Amino acid sequence: MQTVAPLWLWLVFVAFVLAALFVDFVVLKKQGAHEVGVREAVNWSILWIVLSFLFNGLLWWAIRDSTGSVALANEKSLEFLTGYLIEKSLAVDNIFVFLLIFSYFAVPPAYQKRVLMIGIVGAIVLRTIMILVGGWLLAQFHWILYLFGAFLIITGIKMWWAAGKEPDLDDNPALKLLRKLLPVSKTYDGEKFWTVENGTRIATPLLMVICLVGLTDVVFAVDSIPAIFAITSDPFIVLTSNVFAILGLRAMFFLLQAAASKFHLLNYGLALILVFIGSKMMLIDVFKIPVAVSLAVVIGILVITMLWSARTAAPVKSSSR
Repeated sequence: MQTVAPLWLWLVFVAFVLAALFVDFVVLKKQGAHEVGVREAVNWSILWIVLSFLFNGLLWWAIRDSTGSVALANEKSLEFLTGYLIEKSLAVDNIFVFLLIFSYFAVPPAYQKRVLMIGIVGAIVLRTIMILVGGWLLAQFHWILYLFGAFLIITGIKMWWAAGKEPDLDDNPALKLLRKLLPVSKTYDGEKFWTVENGTRIATPLLMVICLVGLTDVVFAVDSIPAIFAITSDPFIVLTSNVFAILGLRAMFFLLQAAASKFHLLNYGLALILVFIGSKMMLIDVFKIPVAVSLAVVIGILVITMLWSARTAAPVKSSSR
């Protein structure tokens, strides 16, 4: 697996991720359990987006400095931006499932932040492994791109047909398995994952939520990681665009939580994006769609879907006294 990123940029990236996790787990932990409001979510979302763009600028400068090619720096910077946007948009569907899980288990708003923090760490570790393995497989077996492409097209079609339908957690096989393996208390015990009832140590519902959030990310990573390999095969760009999208996931969750009903058609747009990216993969040896075109298509689909969602959203009924 070859990358144009110099070694020092890898070290900067690792240092940044560790610093971000330190802020999440140490600095923000001092705030204690609290409900994240819209204003706080907006501020954090803007911060993560700004940091992602600053890193992209650093990536552009590092490639231009190490290779002396402005054209290559522009190309790789555009690949990062496109990959970041794809991962960010596909994470929206992930967030809607998180909302369902939190609603099903009636997770108090004050505890949701910790669940997402732990879920983000698990997602970073998992996706790093999957990206490295996927990159190695693509380097050894080029034909796997066609499998990835076909998988994304099928997934997009299934997402289109499932859009607008409420998933049923009662029939979730993972949840059924967890309930068989773990005795679970009926009530929460603060932010604890384990509690003691009648002298026996058992799991709290919060542990079940953590497990389901982790399993959900595994499922969605199988969809999203092949999608970015359609944009670039550079492991550094694949990894960094993925991780930066994940780091802003917690803030985006609380932001979309307040506006979920306004984007009821978004899943249709995400389905179209998956089909487009899968088709791009299938055609890669026949016609290579430029990264700029891919970026324009993804942005266009998202903008049209969001505007159409806002236009067709059901009006909020005001309560009369």
